[in-house]
Amino acid sequence: MKIYTKTGDDGSTGLFGGDRVSKAHPRIEACGAVDELNAALGLALTADLEQGVRDVLLQVQSALFTIGAELASPPPAAQKLAQRNVGITKEDITGLEQAIDRVEAALPTLKQFILPGGSKSAALLHQARAVCRRAERCVVALHRDQPVDEGILIYLNRLSDLLFTVARDANRRAGIADIPWQPNKPSAGGSPWLYARSLAWESQFYAKRHDPFPVRCWRRRNLNSY
Repeated sequence: MKIYTKTGDDGSTGLFGGDRVSKAHPRIEACGAVDELNAALGLALTADLEQGVRDVLLQVQSALFTIGAELASPPPAAQKLAQRNVGITKEDITGLEQAIDRVEAALPTLKQFILPGGSKSAALLHQARAVCRRAERCVVALHRDQPVDEGILIYLNRLSDLLFTVARDANRRAGIADIPWQPNKPSAGGSPWLYARSLAWESQFYAKRHDPFPVRCWRRRNLNSY
């Protein structure tokens, strides 16, 4: 069987169930973003990661294939998948949360914003985290017009928290400190108001240190985008 079919040469692609849509359709955008996330995780897995983290990420890759199948299945194909018990379960989400708690227990308390980077392993995991956030946004955009299983939304949201946590752990294992964010101080032509605003955001972050995922939650509360 040849890998090329030529059926997509007109810019369309097929969904489960037989329907064809534009490759620019929000459903295909969501599928593509999840596929890119899976590839980013595959790249991260080439790095030196703790075996427990590797095992979790391999399970995540399989779960992302399941998510891709769900996203490519508009009704009534989606109902057929559900009847076959194909989908993200509460156990899948709980598994991510347990992995986050296990890894976070070995990390120092996060007291400031950090930049993505440090060791190569951490940088690759942060890159995957950013792709995960984009995939989540694509799925949310699709969900506005065509309902998506809420388990997928929760799973992707939790996955970005996991990737943030294991990226920090990768730096810890490599003996490399997280890179702190240094707010730009106003220069002669800078804006004192913007500097004061950044300090206000930072102080609000410190006030929320009891939150188990302060950076993520701070963004949700203050930027309304996460």
